[in-house]
Amino acid sequence: MANTHTQPRGHERIETSNFLMIVLILLAVAVGGIVEIVPLFFQRSTTQPAEGIQPYTALQLAGRDVYVREGCYNCHSQMIRPFRAETLRYGPYSVAGEFVYDHPFQWGSKRTGPDLARVGGKYSDEWHRIHLINPRDLVPESNMPAYPWLDKAAVPADSISAHMRGLRTVGVPYTDAQIAQAPEDVKGKTELDAVIAYLQVMGTTRK
Repeated sequence: MANTHTQPRGHERIETSNFLMIVLILLAVAVGGIVEIVPLFFQRSTTQPAEGIQPYTALQLAGRDVYVREGCYNCHSQMIRPFRAETLRYGPYSVAGEFVYDHPFQWGSKRTGPDLARVGGKYSDEWHRIHLINPRDLVPESNMPAYPWLDKAAVPADSISAHMRGLRTVGVPYTDAQIAQAPEDVKGKTELDAVIAYLQVMGTTRK
């Protein structure tokens, strides 16, 4: 009897081999990622700061560190999408040039709480202070946790200069004078003061 069994060819061979399918999928994803991502490193709109954007002050930078540490970005997006409903509610849509000094930037798709991309200057420092210590004093229906310990924790002045030097190595244009002055700028400040300083600068340039 003649042997009718034949080896799979072409796409049939790919579809019947898990290993080959995985390798080709990874290759396709890698090539697609390179084509999409690499050009961004050479576009001025994604590598140059937007007009008026300045590096964070020492206190604002310390506040951003606390913001990231406490996971605030898990509920509050800082990315306004380019849709009419978004811009009417939150203001100008986000552009990459606003975040060239953010390492890492805090864009995200999840928005459990209000968007914070343009929150700077919207409320007073005292409003933010009360809201962070106990959100329900201002927004009774809020499910945001309270952060009363921030008002008792001092900003670590001994590490802020090293942080700024590290950021300078990746392109944030801090001067030697700013780095030297940083410990004095945060001396006596609490983490609550720092978070409020960070919140109050969010999105203020493009407003």
